[in-house]
Amino acid sequence: MAQTIVALATPPGIGGLAVIRISGEKSFEIVDKIFLGRTKAQDAPSHTVHYGKIHRNGEVVDTVTVSIFCKPHSYTGEDVAEISCHGGMIVANEIIDLCIEHGAEIAKPGEFTRRAFINGKLDLSQVEAVADIIHSTTRLAAQTASRQLLGNFKKRLDDIIQNLMNIAGLLELELDFAEEEIELVEKHQIVEKLENVVQYCSSLAASHRSAEILRNGFYVGIAGFPNSGKSTLFNTLLQKHRAIVSPIPGTTRDYIEESLYIGDIHVRLVDTAGVRSTDDVIEVEGIRLVENVLQMSDLILVINDATKGVHHSDELAEGIRRKHPDREVLVVQNKVDLLQDGSVEGISAKHNLGIENLKELIAAKAKVSFSREQDALINQRQAKLLAEAANILQNAIGSIKSGFDNVAIAIDVRQAAEKLGEITGKKWSEDVLNQIFSNFCIGK
Repeated sequence: MAQTIVALATPPGIGGLAVIRISGEKSFEIVDKIFLGRTKAQDAPSHTVHYGKIHRNGEVVDTVTVSIFCKPHSYTGEDVAEISCHGGMIVANEIIDLCIEHGAEIAKPGEFTRRAFINGKLDLSQVEAVADIIHSTTRLAAQTASRQLLGNFKKRLDDIIQNLMNIAGLLELELDFAEEEIELVEKHQIVEKLENVVQYCSSLAASHRSAEILRNGFYVGIAGFPNSGKSTLFNTLLQKHRAIVSPIPGTTRDYIEESLYIGDIHVRLVDTAGVRSTDDVIEVEGIRLVENVLQMSDLILVINDATKGVHHSDELAEGIRRKHPDREVLVVQNKVDLLQDGSVEGISAKHNLGIENLKELIAAKAKVSFSREQDALINQRQAKLLAEAANILQNAIGSIKSGFDNVAIAIDVRQAAEKLGEITGKKWSEDVLNQIFSNFCIGK
């Protein structure tokens, strides 16, 4: 029998309300030892809320409500009680201590959701959606994860897996009629169905990058020569003095990262050290770190001091493009307010000129990266399995077109179905679960 677990389900700290979650066989028994209300938890109907007092040896700890969820109709599939008390850590911790004194143990990170998976309340794709909802930084990310949690992605995968198993079954059944040369389904129809699955899997696997942007934000790296106005632009976009601005070259020696929102888009902005030849050991290390930042960036802005010529930073920008061919690099002309003729289109980071247009450009670039509505926020684990399934089915298609034996084709089709099944948890290992739940907080 699994141990009864307890944990704070709401963020720790000062607040109006705190919720302590208890799950396991002894949940209601433990509650009844510390809770005084009109109805005992063990006698209460499922999905009911009860008002009363938490006590320790007759002394009132707090007035609370207790929500009762009887197995299997609960989040974990076990008996679950949720105690809602006043916020702050003193009272919540005392209630948790009382639960532990009466037989519960503190939950590990993600253990409630882990039990939900083990008890068949959620599949692995839904488990990962729970984490994505908790950590969502944009409305679109939360909406996509919510669709995934509701089971849209799971249903789509289950349908595909069932179709693949049906195809494998037909291919194997044809072997029984080999002497009669009976074809139960035309091979071109099988190829068409498999190609549709390959296209879907490949498209979803390729969406991993855009899912990461939705999940973690659109990463914009600011690069350029010293004194080009990088730090001034950084501060202006953030609308606060975050980076040191100085006419002395090499002021920024490390990279500085901050977040901002442009509409609904979460942008992670990074100011980097100016690129130049220097003997300063610390500055050299900062310049070296620039490469790491640019490699992580979804968009790289090369800030050019227009007073030194509009092509002054072209060679730097080309060098960045060569080193990072899969990253978009844009040259931004800065200090255009100092030009006499006003013929150069650009910005003045110091005087807030053209900044709104630049923000709109950044937002437009971000939207392109996740413009298509997705079934799920594909993570690295899922992308790998989708790509593997697509490759296996490509082999099966090649075998069909080459006239290979049905046995080999059916084996490939079943193997692809198994790969897709790993996404939802039809097949799993402790290592996979440990990796997934390592990203969860205690109480979820």
